[in-house]
Amino acid sequence: MTRFVTRFLAALVVLAYALAAPIAPAAAQERILSHCLAFAGDIDGATYVQLASYADPLPDDEVRISYIDHASFLIQAGGLAAVTDFTGALGGADLVPDVVTMNNAHSTHFTYVPDPEIPHVLEGWAHGGEPADHDLDLGMMRVRNVPTDVRGGFEGVRANGNSVFIFEAAGLCIGHLGHLHHMPDDAQFAAIGRLDVVMAAVDGGITLDTATMIEVLQRLKARVVVPMHWFGRATLDRFLSGMRGEFDVVEPGLGEITLSLDRLPARPQVMVLEPGRLD
Repeated sequence: MTRFVTRFLAALVVLAYALAAPIAPAAAQERILSHCLAFAGDIDGATYVQLASYADPLPDDEVRISYIDHASFLIQAGGLAAVTDFTGALGGADLVPDVVTMNNAHSTHFTYVPDPEIPHVLEGWAHGGEPADHDLDLGMMRVRNVPTDVRGGFEGVRANGNSVFIFEAAGLCIGHLGHLHHMPDDAQFAAIGRLDVVMAAVDGGITLDTATMIEVLQRLKARVVVPMHWFGRATLDRFLSGMRGEFDVVEPGLGEITLSLDRLPARPQVMVLEPGRLD
């Protein structure tokens, strides 16, 4: 009887919270708020509990994104694992990704000696004057690229020296902008296509200045922006300040998020993840 009363009271609390929540505009109601993100914009000092790790299985309609370090993320979906801007350093985890992507604007975005056990190593830079051209279909995940240029140290602009990589999984389009050095042109934006989630460098100068990166993100119109490549809190805060208003800023204090197409946030969000090597 006591257990029944406890469950009944808990259900009343959940119902009361739902009834008290503000009613979203009709356009926003087309998307269901994520159960793990919805409270972040409303409750200061909320406590977040990480209920899963990279080693746990995922339903087929979900994608997990874990921030490893710098510009490296682990993207998991459909039993597959991809790592962006792979440097060879994942941590102590016994994990061999199915695919890794790399860019070579700086040594912190690639490795000369990727693990030979990795089935697919996708280099994002040009070889012999020919731009990288990847479109890898792994069944539950597709990985493709859109080349962009980079500034060279002495040689000026290096054509097609970077790639924006797009990961398509569980109905989501996830973009990693890599070491983006310029505003993409119309053809590049068209090739990138729709992005639901985007990882963007926010250093404010080594890649793009803050204002231009914000313009890029405003045009991409992703529902979730994950900052990367930030060097200290001041750099990150400058970017967050520029994004506030049009985007909600969410800082859950975690290193990973799990998303699905039908649980994207109703309003665009900047999701600040904490970097951490995989154990």
